[in-house]
Amino acid sequence: MFEAGAIILAGGKSSRMGSPKAALAWHGSTLLRRVTGLARRTVDGPVVVVRAREQALPPVDAAVEIVSDAREGRGPLQGLAAGLAAISDRAEVVYVSSTDVPLLHPAFMRRVIGAFTPEIDVVLPEVRGYRQPLSAGYRTSLLSQVEALIAADKLKPAFLFEQSHVLRLDEATILRDQALAAADPGLASVSNLNEPSDYAQAHALPPPEIEVRRFGTLAVNREARSQHVPAWSLGQLADGIGLTLEDHVVAALNGDQITRDRELPLAAGDVVGFMVADAGG
Repeated sequence: MFEAGAIILAGGKSSRMGSPKAALAWHGSTLLRRVTGLARRTVDGPVVVVRAREQALPPVDAAVEIVSDAREGRGPLQGLAAGLAAISDRAEVVYVSSTDVPLLHPAFMRRVIGAFTPEIDVVLPEVRGYRQPLSAGYRTSLLSQVEALIAADKLKPAFLFEQSHVLRLDEATILRDQALAAADPGLASVSNLNEPSDYAQAHALPPPEIEVRRFGTLAVNREARSQHVPAWSLGQLADGIGLTLEDHVVAALNGDQITRDRELPLAAGDVVGFMVADAGG
């Protein structure tokens, strides 16, 4: 497996949405916080957000890095160049995402990243008949090629694909991953929000079902030891079972990540264990 990072492009003008997408509310958090949080859960390398110069962003996890486009309004290749420049010495490949994909699933990111082989430069999903350059994987060594294209005013990702070794993944190929097929069978991971109606429709969707396990003194009865609760975030999950995340209570995400971060994003198939910190947290 290659050392992988993630680049989240947040510098778009959001003209059709009417307000900055990164700051749109998402069930106690924001779109940017959700997407960066999902990326941090998934990759083992840095997560970098690329913004326009002087663009205000909502808060993100302290471990997420923020960089700025050299020039505004030059499209996704300009943002990709800024992200690659910030990350290329610390990761071999990156998952690149826009900020407006709240239904992104970690299993989709892992499927894309896991498709890299030494000869592949770009892993490009093709979903519902469209290429998905902002839900794709890129080798960080492409930085010089991207910069050359920008200098030549060739700003569409298609120009990069023409001179790269691209692995195209159609829907059937993507869904051969059984974990992804179970968690995101419709590949909503690539569904971006362009207009207020898209946002309203996505925001009204029911939360994913999360398996909750309680340990030690938190397992007050047999029924409470394991249950399924709908929640978009760890805070919403804790509230849903009447549990307060405080100094003596911690959560373990999928058996490893220990956290009290209420804004930690959750996704279908997650298992969250709650325990008293001095009893194994």
